[in-house]
Amino acid sequence: MSNGLAGIVAAETVLSDVDGEGGRLILRGYELADLAGRVSYEAAAAVLWEGFVTDAGASALQQAIGAGRAAAYERFAGVAANGFGALEPVEAMRLLLAGIGDSDTLAAPAALVGATGVAAAMAIAASEGRGVSQPDPALPHATDLLRMISGHAPSAAAARAFETYMVTVIDHGLNASTFAARVVASTGAGLTSSLVAALSALKGPLHGGAPGPVLDMLDAIGAPENAEAWMEAALARGERIMGFGHRAYRVRDPRADVLRAALTEMGGGAGRLDQARQIEAAALAVLKRRKSGRRLDVNVEFYTALLLDALDIPRSGFTPVFAAARAAGWIAHVLEQQKTGRIIRPDSRYVGPEPLAKAG
Repeated sequence: MSNGLAGIVAAETVLSDVDGEGGRLILRGYELADLAGRVSYEAAAAVLWEGFVTDAGASALQQAIGAGRAAAYERFAGVAANGFGALEPVEAMRLLLAGIGDSDTLAAPAALVGATGVAAAMAIAASEGRGVSQPDPALPHATDLLRMISGHAPSAAAARAFETYMVTVIDHGLNASTFAARVVASTGAGLTSSLVAALSALKGPLHGGAPGPVLDMLDAIGAPENAEAWMEAALARGERIMGFGHRAYRVRDPRADVLRAALTEMGGGAGRLDQARQIEAAALAVLKRRKSGRRLDVNVEFYTALLLDALDIPRSGFTPVFAAARAAGWIAHVLEQQKTGRIIRPDSRYVGPEPLAKAG
């Protein structure tokens, strides 16, 4: 038995390879750095969907995803107008998407990516006490999504940075949410059911919820010279240093450097970036001293938090935005899983009591 299924190969995939020892992420034959910051989100989706979706070129996908945003906005507007009560943004997003049937036209791959983005934008806006403007189907997905979330047209630099983020996190092996999607897909359920399952898995604090606490940590530390003492105290209390260490990577998370470069190029949050770099160095020094048995390096969440914060996305919106970006990857895995035709059904080992012997 392997607790948490660590080291267990549960699927063969052409989609992504997470090389935890080498610190590499390969997306269908491409190094991450050859896609993120270089191609559009639609082009990255086209790479993942090749052979699974017909007419999956970047231009065709931009049109289809844009049409999906427009259709989803019309579908969701009435629900959003009534408000989401006390639901958290991810829960509001899940409510909207759950209304799309598996045989619905919005459940087509490109349309569902568009719908997931609109659901994220509406959920984030509602948490801020405002609505969102109608989508512009002619815009690239990342640009229009950022426009809907922020409430204004983004600069070219901001749109490019956000798109880099979306491509960076589009897929990442058999993580918890992706595995949840594949399990549901293996039962014969459709795309919407599988995607909602993935989104539900993403809600847990151990998967997808860490970027916000990175900013909380930076706020608590304040001046960089406080960093080492703050982290020593946190580790002494048994707390985790947010933004460092990863289940898969034994070295530096390659996504962190891509996002740091995007943030630097955008030129936003310069003061925060300088503070973060100094705190990163301090954290690595402390972790090297205190966790000498295992190398803990910076992960994707550290610079995700800084980038999304510089784009004025509220902390409560970090997980919905991640889900909108990961949607194309989830869908690729669902489509790949559907080709196997075999239900995922692992065994378990019974460790409970044996039945009592019958008297007489």
